[in-house]
Amino acid sequence: MTRLILTFDDGASGALKGAGLADCVVPLGLCFVWGRLRPANELDTFLSPRAAKPGGVDFHWLDNLRGPQFDEARKQGLGLIEFCERFDAVELWADPDPNAQLQLIWLLDHIRPHAPVVSISSLVQTDTVIGDRPPADWAERRLPAVPINSDHLETASAAWSCWRAPTPVAWFDLLARDLSALPQLRNTVVALLEELPARATGLGATEMRMLELLAAGHVHPSDLFPGRQKPNDRRTLGYWAAGELLDGLAHCPAPAIAGLDEGPFDLGLHDARERHDRYKNSTLSLTGLGKAILAQADDFSRHNPVHRWWGGTELTNDRLWRWDPANRSLIAP
Repeated sequence: MTRLILTFDDGASGALKGAGLADCVVPLGLCFVWGRLRPANELDTFLSPRAAKPGGVDFHWLDNLRGPQFDEARKQGLGLIEFCERFDAVELWADPDPNAQLQLIWLLDHIRPHAPVVSISSLVQTDTVIGDRPPADWAERRLPAVPINSDHLETASAAWSCWRAPTPVAWFDLLARDLSALPQLRNTVVALLEELPARATGLGATEMRMLELLAAGHVHPSDLFPGRQKPNDRRTLGYWAAGELLDGLAHCPAPAIAGLDEGPFDLGLHDARERHDRYKNSTLSLTGLGKAILAQADDFSRHNPVHRWWGGTELTNDRLWRWDPANRSLIAP
């Protein structure tokens, strides 16, 4: 029996390849927790068949995948569905982190109309980040693969529609639904609601955690970034999103954080060694505003422009949906 594993980042892909659990492992690796979501037609194109385009990189699931199986699929312009149909079994391995969960519901929504692929597909839902464990662990554990059924598909399609909605209301309403078909989804719903600007401070949970760590004496940028075995144990947002958040707290009209040398946090910064070294060696401190926000005595959005995306919701100063963590409630602009 030939087996294909679909997973949702390079770390997970590397661990599962090393474990030798499948004939082929495909990482998708899109970012849905941060930034403006791509239009539905672009995401469909990403997974759909296409004609071979020599010499160029396009937005397609086969781009940047290397190996004989992928080279052949690329020549034939296969979509992901057509590639899946070449295997006897397809397993979706999903980390518990929100970005993997969002990719999972998107992918389940995509395969839902394709009964032949659904019939050979199963879900492996982990309670730890796959890439954090050595391949031998996954080879030994042999987690159960649950056949994908209508409950998985209906729950995923509903949740994906909610995340793409132009307000957070539908996403919040998921908390009143039975989400047990996808056991990590409820935690994801809550974690993402917590990233909305808080009622008292105008900052999300990851930003507030950065201020808390800085007040506790963690004064370098790397101390504030989420990650494995790091003081910031919030892993809702990834590396690049965390860097943008720190930029936003430090490089704005009324900073909450002082001392951040260099920026913006982008590829240009990472490609310039001296600039990147200055960034990493910055010694940070809370400003007066940062201290007031940490004490919940001031609101960041009263002093600074806000413009970012949360799922399909565009957050601006005059359209600032908020989260009340004390009452676990959503507050409209």
